[in-house]
Amino acid sequence: MRIDLFLKQSRIIKQRDAAKKACDRGMVSISGRPAKPGHQVGVRDIVVVEWPHRRLEFEVLDVPAGNVSKDRAQSLYVVLSDERPGEDSPGFAEG
Repeated sequence: MRIDLFLKQSRIIKQRDAAKKACDRGMVSISGRPAKPGHQVGVRDIVVVEWPHRRLEFEVLDVPAGNVSKDRAQSLYVVLSDERPGEDSPGFAEG
């Protein structure tokens, strides 16, 4: 399955176009390599998505065929780390 479609199906990124743009901008990597939108993702791949204020690293557990329900979407991957730089610094207001 294409990485842009996987990111949408798993609901990590809400829209496929946004997932494609994230790949094009170098925000997505698979097993340490930058991923193009059409890069194939498989079970046990380690994927990192880096937004300006968040870094999400996860392992792919399942590659679905067809549409995925909202409940099943979270079972497609396991989060290895979810870092939000700046949250631990003084003055960070949670809101």
